[in-house]
Amino acid sequence: MSVRIREVHTKKEKKLFIYFPEKLYEKRYPQWVHPIYQNEKSFFDPGKNDAWSFSDGELYLACRDGKPVGRVMALINHKLNKFRTENSARFGFFDSVDDQEVASALLAAAEDWARSKGCNRIVGPLGFTDLDPEGMLVEGHEHRTSIATWWHPPYASRLVEAAGYKKETDWVTYLVDLRDPLPPVYSRIAQRLLSRTDYRLKEFKKRAEFKPFIAPIFRLINEAYRNLYGFSPLNEEEIGKVAADYIPLLDPRFVKVVLLNGEVLGFAIGIPDMTSGIRAARGRLFPFGIFKILAARRRSKRLDMLLGAIKTEHRGKGLDVLMANALCASARQAGMTHSDSHHELELNLRMRAEMEKVGGRIYKRHRIYCKEL
Repeated sequence: MSVRIREVHTKKEKKLFIYFPEKLYEKRYPQWVHPIYQNEKSFFDPGKNDAWSFSDGELYLACRDGKPVGRVMALINHKLNKFRTENSARFGFFDSVDDQEVASALLAAAEDWARSKGCNRIVGPLGFTDLDPEGMLVEGHEHRTSIATWWHPPYASRLVEAAGYKKETDWVTYLVDLRDPLPPVYSRIAQRLLSRTDYRLKEFKKRAEFKPFIAPIFRLINEAYRNLYGFSPLNEEEIGKVAADYIPLLDPRFVKVVLLNGEVLGFAIGIPDMTSGIRAARGRLFPFGIFKILAARRRSKRLDMLLGAIKTEHRGKGLDVLMANALCASARQAGMTHSDSHHELELNLRMRAEMEKVGGRIYKRHRIYCKEL
């Protein structure tokens, strides 16, 4: 039977779209981890996700013999296009059976939609913003995914490339062995900064202590990330949504902030790897899933970095070393043995050099593809 592509309009179709990867990957690939479905449903709900207010989007399902065999989302972030002075569309949430006809038909639907909106190119896989999952996994398929990232089977990149897509850029992810001591100079730099300058390291014991720093941190993100690939500034509603999604999951021990006269100049946020708990809960928080996730967080041996930034004019002064030193100490005290760096742009040579200086090795690679329309 030929492949039929249909737009997603009804609640039933949207449910099929959201849960399709579970049917495709759950039993076959233990490395794949369910999304938190409560957050996933909010993402696709214009009433709960402010990104829809400055974006257009369309969801597509591929069906054969009446059964879903693939999905993709096509979207345009108008705010980003204006900010970047470009006219690009994006595709995301791409999942398909290992069948070129299915994959090509899905991507063609996204491309046709983008052309109808006047776009001259399409890139992906991406979400609305830099805080959504980004990139197709092209190396490291044997490792379980980390939170806020996509996992794809090894055949997925082949399907996309055969549909005419080429590499745009890569993100690499480093694995750092926390059992290895940091270079001795790190401790000396941290001590010197705290004893000879007015920089102050803020650490936390309770989540409530962290809340007053949320707005300053995201304002710093808007400033520090503005030149990174695919980033557009966050508005207050987006900040509120991210905070609502992630603050309940944060462990205050792994949030570090650098202050100067009360101003936030840098921050680093890590989170214990809890993907084993999310998989055990199958992405469902209720009635008992949340307890499985929290138990996994308590047992975690890996610290996953989520976000970090330093104000431009204070880079190169050792603030990154100060925060890294404190994070490693907290992680070791919690019994953790490894750290996942999250995505680092392959062209961010300064950050990559820091990762390698502390013994990090690349163990995952996510790729953005592009196609002219």
